[in-house]
Amino acid sequence: MQHPLYQKATYLKSVPTLALCPDNLTHEVAFAGRSNAGKSSALNVITSQKTLARTSKTPGRTQLINFFTLDDHRALVDLPGYGFAKVNVKIKRAWEAGLSEYIEKSPSLKGLILLVDSRMPPTEIDLMMLNWTQELNLPVHILLTKSDKLKKGPAKANLLKLRKLLKEEYPHASAQLFSSLKREGLIEVWNKLDEWMEYQKPEKKSKEAEEITAT
Repeated sequence: MQHPLYQKATYLKSVPTLALCPDNLTHEVAFAGRSNAGKSSALNVITSQKTLARTSKTPGRTQLINFFTLDDHRALVDLPGYGFAKVNVKIKRAWEAGLSEYIEKSPSLKGLILLVDSRMPPTEIDLMMLNWTQELNLPVHILLTKSDKLKKGPAKANLLKLRKLLKEEYPHASAQLFSSLKREGLIEVWNKLDEWMEYQKPEKKSKEAEEITAT
């Protein structure tokens, strides 16, 4: 199962600041999450590529804003993981400053995919991200990752609990369960990305139409 747009994802560049971001893009969706929330694995599954976003056992490995183009005007953006990053404090502050500027000022950013481990409630820093994006009127879609590690009942209960919180306090955000390992929740996240990217899948031709075209 692949998506005609996201399977085209190709690495373009990695930059530390907004000033160095590509200037030809009109639609960008960024991926953010606490270190080890499963962001790289999710990006790889969404794009049907095994090594697009490198997965690492070391939290905080991705320290730059990484662009993966889909076509001439659209891109997926992999942001640095937050929290527990084992890096020099000065570097950490510098990249967080660059990250903040990108999220607050990028004219092409249409939405944020926020990855949260389904086995635990949103952390304080996850809630800070929700508060911040709400102030910016930036839509957020939460992927409750690693849902395969929970039984269906508890996973669904955690999702309903989060959706209740979002409805009451963060109406700019939506949520779903997601498993990179079992490729569950793919269609739902593709549909959200399509909405933000203003992308319409090409309609499948019927066999009759294909035969007419061939002749």
